[in-house]
Amino acid sequence: MQPLHILLLIAGYFGILVFISYLTNKGGSNSDFFKAGKQSPWYLVAFGMIGASLSGVTFISVPGWVEASKFSYFQVVLGYTVGYAVIGLVLLPLYYRLNLTSIYSYLEGRFGKYSYKTGASFFLLSRIIGASFRLYLVAVVLQSLIFDAMGVPFWVTVTITILLIWLYTFKSGIKTIVWTDTLQTLFMLIAVGVAVHYVATDLGLSGSAVFSFVADSDLSQIFFFDDWKSGDHFVKQFLSGAFIAIVMTGLDQDMMQKNLTCRTLKDAQKNMFWFTVVLTFVNLIFLALGVLLTVYAQQNGIDAHKDQLFSTIAVQSDMGIGIAIFFLLGLIAAAYSSADSALTALTTSFSIDILDIEKKFDAQKQIRIRKRIHILMSIVLVVVIILFKYVIADATVIAKLFTFAGYTYGPLLGLYAFGMMTKWSIKDKWVPLIAIATPFLGFAISSLSEQYFNFEFGFFILILNGALTFLGLVLIRTQQN
Repeated sequence: MQPLHILLLIAGYFGILVFISYLTNKGGSNSDFFKAGKQSPWYLVAFGMIGASLSGVTFISVPGWVEASKFSYFQVVLGYTVGYAVIGLVLLPLYYRLNLTSIYSYLEGRFGKYSYKTGASFFLLSRIIGASFRLYLVAVVLQSLIFDAMGVPFWVTVTITILLIWLYTFKSGIKTIVWTDTLQTLFMLIAVGVAVHYVATDLGLSGSAVFSFVADSDLSQIFFFDDWKSGDHFVKQFLSGAFIAIVMTGLDQDMMQKNLTCRTLKDAQKNMFWFTVVLTFVNLIFLALGVLLTVYAQQNGIDAHKDQLFSTIAVQSDMGIGIAIFFLLGLIAAAYSSADSALTALTTSFSIDILDIEKKFDAQKQIRIRKRIHILMSIVLVVVIILFKYVIADATVIAKLFTFAGYTYGPLLGLYAFGMMTKWSIKDKWVPLIAIATPFLGFAISSLSEQYFNFEFGFFILILNGALTFLGLVLIRTQQN
């Protein structure tokens, strides 16, 4: 594809999103921006959450991960199902009962102001880094495919990317995103289906032969029980998956903000059930695509690995322009369906949790402040993504994302677990110190265990940090309520 064709594709795609934004942002109130007036159909929320959960990282990294790690990632996905059940049966009833706009308000009522601000701050850090990871990956691909040839600097690519997201979310936020994410998830799923078709056809496979080919491949091994010290061991991956789902969905304002736009708790729980079913199946399809892409690269002498595998084959192979078009469409859809909601959630959390705009200002001033925060968060994402260009090596991005999440979401996991599993009060002023110290202590334990015992925590680092935070809160407890 020529750079001009790609630019026209992107322009047409965003034209559709802006049109949807125009149709949905008639009001532009804070109620619309933060909670969509609590009128979102649950099935739209469930479908849109798939794209937001997968993101461009999954779209590129999961297929590229198969060559080195086989289907071990599916052990994490199976753990997700347990985590999502906890969200639907435990966390959602809590959030709806308290009628929360920001889920971190729970920490203020349970422990106090310092815990509340700490929880919100760790979410902001986690989501800024997580969203930037995801967008960085997409920006790098677009840069290599289009903008390098045009002489456009990387920082300009990133700025334009964020500007386009801001353009269709600035007025009605989550109310618009519920609809745009539904469309973007559809584009992404069509894209991966088309990719499977193209690669399978080129390999001489059709129909059920595709499933047999993947199942018979050595790359499709799912379960790993041999080495309990390895980061791929089933118990570590499964438990990590359960807790990753709880913290990166259930304790994440970005994902829960969508759930809280449903009309009732029952609708939100139906959303979580069907979201779990479809997401599990879609991840399996991505892994199957990874097998097909890896075999295709080996048979055709293509030297592409990890995050470069899918993009290289889609754009540079001889399979035709069709797979290239759908690859780019799916990549853009996957990236922006997670990034737009992240920007809205960051704006929501900073406005409500950090600035307390609902408590301090009238409705009109709240809207003005929220719009400024929306711009501020857009600028922050631009800066962080540009910084990533100089600090990220060639490792698979999804592995980096989950490892980092283990350090930033760990304190949130500990706070919520302590709040819901005990009746103790705590010395609230000590919470920030414990939350900040926990990741450093967790990193030290992880490094020492690998160095002296050859034991890899892997994604299990999330559970370690959550446990360390929980233990720290036990040490500063006061008495039972």
